[in-house]
Amino acid sequence: MFTKLGKLMASAIPGGRNKKETNDSEVIPMDTSGTDEAASPTSTTEVDEKLYSRQLYVMGHDAQRRMMSSSCLLIGVSGLGVEIAKNAILAGISSLTLLDPSAPTSYDLGGNFYLSEEDLSSGKSRAELCLGSLSELNQYVKVSTASLPDLTLNDDLLALVEGKSCVVITIPLPLATLHAINDKCRAVSACFIYTVVHSVFGSLFCDFGEEFIVSDKDGENPHTSQVEAITAENPAVVKVLEDQGRHNLETGDIVKFGRVKGMKGYIDESKEYEVKVTGNFTFELPGCNFSDAKEPATQGYITQVKKPVKMNFRPYKKCLESLDEGDFMLSDFAKMERPMVLHLAFQALANYLEDKGDLPTVGDESAAKQIWTIAKTLDKNGILGEKEERIIGHMASGAKAILSPMCAAMGGIVGQEVLKACSGKFTPIKQFLYIDADECLPDSLLSADEINPSGKSRYDSQIAVFGKAIQDKLLSQNFFLVGAGAIGCEMLKNWALMGVGCGNSGHVHVTDMDRIEKSNLSRQFLFRNKDIDKFKSATAASAAKAMNPGLQITPLQEKVGSDTEHIFGDSFYAKLSGVCTALDNVDARLYVDQRCVFYRLPMLESGTLGTKGNTQVVVPHVTENYGATRDPPEKSIPVCTLKNFPNQIQHTLQWARDYFEGVFKQNAEDANSFLENNLPEQTNANQKLETYRNIRKTFVEKPSDFDDCITWARLLFQQLFDNQIRQLLYNFPEDQITSSGTKFWSGSKRCPKALTFDFDSVCDDAKMKNHFDFVVAAANLRAKMYSIEGNTDE
Repeated sequence: MFTKLGKLMASAIPGGRNKKETNDSEVIPMDTSGTDEAASPTSTTEVDEKLYSRQLYVMGHDAQRRMMSSSCLLIGVSGLGVEIAKNAILAGISSLTLLDPSAPTSYDLGGNFYLSEEDLSSGKSRAELCLGSLSELNQYVKVSTASLPDLTLNDDLLALVEGKSCVVITIPLPLATLHAINDKCRAVSACFIYTVVHSVFGSLFCDFGEEFIVSDKDGENPHTSQVEAITAENPAVVKVLEDQGRHNLETGDIVKFGRVKGMKGYIDESKEYEVKVTGNFTFELPGCNFSDAKEPATQGYITQVKKPVKMNFRPYKKCLESLDEGDFMLSDFAKMERPMVLHLAFQALANYLEDKGDLPTVGDESAAKQIWTIAKTLDKNGILGEKEERIIGHMASGAKAILSPMCAAMGGIVGQEVLKACSGKFTPIKQFLYIDADECLPDSLLSADEINPSGKSRYDSQIAVFGKAIQDKLLSQNFFLVGAGAIGCEMLKNWALMGVGCGNSGHVHVTDMDRIEKSNLSRQFLFRNKDIDKFKSATAASAAKAMNPGLQITPLQEKVGSDTEHIFGDSFYAKLSGVCTALDNVDARLYVDQRCVFYRLPMLESGTLGTKGNTQVVVPHVTENYGATRDPPEKSIPVCTLKNFPNQIQHTLQWARDYFEGVFKQNAEDANSFLENNLPEQTNANQKLETYRNIRKTFVEKPSDFDDCITWARLLFQQLFDNQIRQLLYNFPEDQITSSGTKFWSGSKRCPKALTFDFDSVCDDAKMKNHFDFVVAAANLRAKMYSIEGNTDE
């Protein structure tokens, strides 16, 4: 049995080999860049499991291989573009072509972490300047640039779309150009993504074609539930046990049934059924007329069958001409009307750009009024009012501003859409998504003196939106970052671009005890291969300071806990403006939260789990603290359920674990402790008596050879699976009726069946000789316990 188990486990672990390290990056000539498909080592389907180990848990090998054979074109390498490029490269697509002939401006420095003030006078384009740094992110991804002189609509521009899996546009382009690229993408079956960020406002449009196939819509394991009853109705109604939780199905999902008791001839366990959800614990089976059944079915299991989903998208032009109800994905349930407002605002801004040839100058109130007038003209439903005028005015005033946090947020979302386009896994955003952070904007436009940009400062974008006074406050902030992993790297990057802790009185402390591993490189972008085995905090601090030499930062390698309060004590916290956690466990978060409550400091908390993420902003005297609410404790399984009424696979696993711990581990440890006069003192008399009984049994019933172990194992099978079951059925017969008139063996109580030992008995589910295998396993465990040589041969 153990030999078979070992082989099974070995075959389930794919053996990935590390590919030869390459670092391909080049400038593609205009006449060949559109056909480059990176058919070099980067297009191999072998997966570097050390590098992508965490990602494989979420994406799976098939989706990862599809990504590794996909090529993308990115048009626009400002702040948003470089974020998307970074995310796609780290994820491991095959190749990425950069197209951006524009020279950088001081506004780009607010969001592009690979540009510096010196690059403003370099004479090079944004794509050329970012090429080298982006190429270093992943040795398996070929990063190149397309050398077009401008973005004028012509055959050379459209030729770049050919051979690509996905095209992403991150800068405003004329409508005619957008529509032409969108149409070309449809013609060559490439996914089209158009996304822009202005000030604190972001927009995203996706067109993945008429028939985009999603192999797995959510990445979750198939849902399972236990059936309480299937009614004899038309259509049949299925009710699941409420104490097992909601069925978590959606209308249109497919399920299969198993081990249903009753309704023979009606429920076909080999058939798949579509469901129509009618409640959290009920659903109908459309088209299934079970009204002729004599009685309802009781008990059984349902398992969701995950099917590929076909999605139909509309092109950008048609969506602008006529919006459908499902064209918007809501990002903030506190702003139900906001998507349509932002849709009008972005269209008005695009019309202004097409007419004037450039975005409005920072603080231009005249231009803001013109854009508001355009928006009102586009508003056919009368949704724009006074408060909407403030929003559109701020968007117009800061249209040129490129803010790091907005680029990071939208870049993360769009990066995920690129992975969906390349892998076919997870449901893509259908058509439009809008996000904003207008809560941090002033009530009215700031004065020209307050927002006047210098034209050469990294902070011009932030000054254009928030003013010089707010920028000075950011420069003087003193923040403590706990953790320098994936989130920690992103925070340091954002802070460096924003200027947090970059003034004479500002400072950032970052601490992390961990060293860099290869698996970190696929998501912690401040680290490279040469940094493996170095401390995360020191390496991340050095990389962040390279982005902004003005950053005042101190890396530490100390754990934040009660044993380091001599380091992180009163004098340390007294200097802080706030704390940001980038941790990977709840206990550490709770400790930092307690410190922040004690010292009345704001705490920024966040975490990720696969494709899911959460944030919590804690402000003293305004919000609740992190530890104010806790996740409910995991439900424990009652002992009586484990022993007599198991109804889930988890119950049987827990029973087996408890039995193993007691018989093969605890008894042996107690016996050894007794011999060493080191038996722990027990206050409970009954528990103490039971311990000594088990110790006596361990010594008295000691086997002399392996045959004794086999005898013991065979008798154990008889006791557990025959005698005890017969006794249970004697006490509670199969037809037992309770005092309330219901069957005792119903609902979650499944009537057991005594097993008569059969050497050749094979389990229908696992196709294993369960009776024989149990005896072999138990006998060998017993032998191991007494240092007797075992045997697994039949």
